[in-house]
Amino acid sequence: MARPKTNLELVKETDSFPNETTDPAAYEEATQHLYTWVVSDRGNVVPVGFMLPAVVEQITALPEELRGEVGVQPHTRTITAFAGPAEEDRSKKIAKVTDYWREQRTFTALSKWRNELFPVYSSESDLAYNIERAACGLFGINTFGVHLTAFVRCKDSSYGLKIWVPTRAATKSSFPGMLDNTVAGGLTAGEDPLECVIREADEEASLPEALVRSNAVPCGTVTYITITDERSGGESGLICPECEWIYDLELPADVIPKPKDGEVESFNLCTVEEIKEELGRGRFKPNCASVMLDFFIRHGIITKETEEDFDEINRHLHRPLPFPGPQGAGTWTRWTN
Repeated sequence: MARPKTNLELVKETDSFPNETTDPAAYEEATQHLYTWVVSDRGNVVPVGFMLPAVVEQITALPEELRGEVGVQPHTRTITAFAGPAEEDRSKKIAKVTDYWREQRTFTALSKWRNELFPVYSSESDLAYNIERAACGLFGINTFGVHLTAFVRCKDSSYGLKIWVPTRAATKSSFPGMLDNTVAGGLTAGEDPLECVIREADEEASLPEALVRSNAVPCGTVTYITITDERSGGESGLICPECEWIYDLELPADVIPKPKDGEVESFNLCTVEEIKEELGRGRFKPNCASVMLDFFIRHGIITKETEEDFDEINRHLHRPLPFPGPQGAGTWTRWTN
């Protein structure tokens, strides 16, 4: 029987891309084969994504009338593409490209087409593009989401609580059958994190809007950079920086989450010990394991006294992301009022 995964191994599985600050040599090695997608913002050159060479090759191979002007600089490992005077123009250009790739079945990732637009920022709040969600990993851009952990006070349980844990549906294209956070979802372009939590809580867990709106507590962010593997349902090796807005929700004992939209197979009310065991077995979707560990830290379940890798775990849960956006907790007033 395999030994249980440590908490540090769990967060490293999610934050699997080397950190420029703590391991510059590994970061240099990891980025030397990548291309950085750059855009112009008020006369400044701004990096917005990491592309694999295979993606750059497909961009340059596009029909000229489709790709438009593309600049690839091998010596600086940068690429410029899909430029335009306004966000709407730029987004239309990239939509035509991703539609073409989807029709041609160029990338497996595009088989998970969602008809949801994700934002690409050139600053903390300036929008450079809106891109189909399924294509985000191909361009290596920052993506954004929400995760909510619902728990119930329970005097007879350790730490005085139990946590609602869903099992992902076996039909999910990514990480089927694994364990998840109570509610989670991607943040689409222009969507407020709290409104996203409310929507996802209804769709995934049948939780009433009024209950979630009044009681969901914002708890900052978890940030990481993942390298995709075969479980993600698309190409392996894509670089995916992500920011998750985190919420806690204390539920009354008589409120029971129920599957609604087919993404969740079932919900189970679990003790901390049960969750720790499943974490060690690798049953949780990797980024959901990180969010759960963040919950444990914030609630005093994991402390410096009980976890020798406490500081390093925290660094993996809250690393700086390489590209612009409103990913710092409290950096976008509209999202924190």
